[in-house]
This record gives sequence, structure tokens and C-alpha cells, in this order.
Amino acid sequence: MLHTSAMLRIHMRKMLKTMAIAAIMSFGLLAGCTSYIPREDLSLVPCESCGEKVKLVTIPLPVIASSPNEGITAGALSALLFHNTNDEISTLLAPQVNYNSSFGVTASLYGAHYVSPDRNMEFNLSQSTKVNHDYEFKIRDTTMLDKKLELNAFVFKLSDGSSRFFGFQAKSPEQQETNYANDEVGFNISAGYQFARHFQVLLGDRFRDVNVRHGAVSGVPYIKDRFSEDEIPGINGFTAHTPRLAIIHNTLDNKDTPTFGGYVKLSIEQSLKALGSSADYRHYEAEIKGFFPLDNARYISVFRFVYNQTLGHKVPFLERSILGGETTLRGYGRNRFIDNSYFLCNLEERIRFFRWEVFNVTADWEVAPFVDMGAVMESLDKAEFKNYEVNPGIGFRAIVRPNIVGRVDLGIGKDGPAIFVGLGYPF
Repeated sequence: MLHTSAMLRIHMRKMLKTMAIAAIMSFGLLAGCTSYIPREDLSLVPCESCGEKVKLVTIPLPVIASSPNEGITAGALSALLFHNTNDEISTLLAPQVNYNSSFGVTASLYGAHYVSPDRNMEFNLSQSTKVNHDYEFKIRDTTMLDKKLELNAFVFKLSDGSSRFFGFQAKSPEQQETNYANDEVGFNISAGYQFARHFQVLLGDRFRDVNVRHGAVSGVPYIKDRFSEDEIPGINGFTAHTPRLAIIHNTLDNKDTPTFGGYVKLSIEQSLKALGSSADYRHYEAEIKGFFPLDNARYISVFRFVYNQTLGHKVPFLERSILGGETTLRGYGRNRFIDNSYFLCNLEERIRFFRWEVFNVTADWEVAPFVDMGAVMESLDKAEFKNYEVNPGIGFRAIVRPNIVGRVDLGIGKDGPAIFVGLGYPF
């Protein structure tokens, strides 16, 4: 196996080669500007608080990303920012075209509508020429019962042909790597009620129906050619229907872009055959996050600790405790480590380098060195220090407060580097 530094050099050379592709695909979108459009000409764009003339800011961006699962993706997007009468972003639309050697050309449209600070909606429509697709809709509302009731709903239909499985346990070897596509449909809904000042009790329901098909990555064995259903429950498909209960203590100053405060959540999920699940099992999770600002929030020290445990018999492999990807261990691809439980620690220092106005939009530009540490295990009492993964890295973020975050995170793991591009903070 190549030394990590050598792998990084090879990876970066591949990235530089794809920059030419990204430049070509970006050329047609490089028309950044600010314009004012009559409200009657925007009948398809929701903007209840817009004036007679709607301020539209167009920001073109190249897209260059790389992850262990997906490989290198290059393309371009154009962010369309519609402003209300208070010069706040009320609607975001982001058409995007990418190319990836495994999935071909992918066309997508992301949209977000911020009706008010208490209600917002998001959608994503994405279709690739090979295997992949992703259709999502999400809504959040806290306008009812004197803003004490929080409602969330998320529905989706997706197929990810880059998915990987290496086996169970912390030391699952890279030589056991297999590929598949998880084709699934489902929803996740919840209702949370605030009591006392900072506490919330939450009731939710999650459903997913998963089929496992051939993936899109050539040269990697198909999961069903290497493993059987007896070895890996769920590889012939499964259904999960899990009600949940959670207690939350939240003192964060903002849900999307917090600068100070704390967050604690204790939750339990119960999968039941009586509700249509393929197996009976339970998830337990404890999460704590803290945000500590300095120098008028120019420096924000952030930590997160999570313990997750799954108990049951014949639990589908994608319903177990999983680490890897852009929100957990950022030096690895999604779902790299799977077992009955995991412990995770994320440490991050978010440093605002400068505040810059681009195309009449004021954004904070952050650099965020981080360290992710975690391991999967049978149970917490059987954790071994040698099994913990340590992923150092650095993140680059652009924040349009109070609700828009664009990020690029580079993490280093034992399998090499991983680069994730997305919206929102990782935690």
C-alpha cells in the first residue's frame, strides 16, 4: 500500500487534470451579476415578502470534488439568490451539471425557500445517465402553538451506485471492498414540543424500503458475488419502519449557523416487524455538541461526541451503527465502518478569515482545521484504542447568515484523502 503522502500527491495530480473539464463545463455559467426583475415575471419563484422589483444575484461556481466512494467529479453550478424587501435571501436555486466517470453526466436542481425564520422548504432533483438519481423534499415549520411545536418532514427516492461494503467490525480490510447500489424510497417525520425554556420532547417515525442492485463502479466486485444473505443480513433488500422518541436540550443561538451554546440529545428508535420492518431491533444514541466563540465569534471552537448502539438479531447491514463520510469520519467514504455500535469525537476550530461582499452578497469566509476520531465496536465496553481512526483535515466554508453554508472539507484517512463538497455544516 502506498504511503498516505504519496497517495495524496497522486490524488492531487488527478484533481488538477479534472480542472480543465470543470473549466469547460463552467464556461457557459460564468455570468455572475446582480439584476432586478419585475415580480410578475417570477410567477414560478415563491417570494411572498418580495417587492415589485426582485433583486436576483447570480453566482457561478466550478465544482471539483473527490471522495473514496465516488471518485472525482467535475462540473459547474450557478447559484441564483432571490432577495426580499429586507435584502435577505428568500429563495435559492442552484442548477448544476457534473461529470463522473462512473455515473456519466448528472443534471440536478437544488432549491430552498425561506418563507420566514420559522418556516423553510428544500428540494433536490438529480438524475445521472448511469444508475444514480436523488429526489428529495424537506420542510420545517415552527409557527404553531406559540412557536413551541416544531414539525419536520423529509421524503426521498434515491439510488447511489457508489456504495461500498468492506465487512463488519473496525478492522474490515480494504481488500474486502465491494460495490452496490442502494435503491431506496422512504420518509422521516417528527414533531417536537418545547417545554421549560430549552427542552424539547420529540416523537418521530422513519421508513425506508431498500433494494440492493449492481453498482456503477467498474473494477470493484459486486457485494452479492462475495457475501451471502446469511453473512450480511439485508443484501437482498429490506424494509425498516422505526418510531422514535428523543429528549433534547438546546441553547444554540441559531439552528443552521450557530456561534455559541450547547446541544444534547438522547434518542431511542424501535424497529418492529408488526409495522412492516424486516427485523426487530433498537437504536440508542446520545449526542452532545458545544460552541465556544472568541473575539466576537471570529474564532469558534466546536466539539461533538456521539455514542450509537444497535441491538437486535438479523439487523440489516445498512441499519447498524455506521461511520464514514462527510458528517462523521471525513477521511473515509460513506459507510466505511459498520458494527453494532460506535463512538465518535469531532473537534473543529472555525476561523473567520474575512467578510467579503461578492455580487452584492455579504459572506463570511471560514477556514476550519479539524480532527475526527471514532471507531465501531460490538459494544462500548469492548472498545480498543488501537481500533480508533484519527482523521485530521481542513475545511473551507462560505456563510451567508443566517441560514446558508457552502463547504469543502478535506480529510485524511488510512485509505488516502477524501474531499467532500456540500451545503450546511457537517454538525
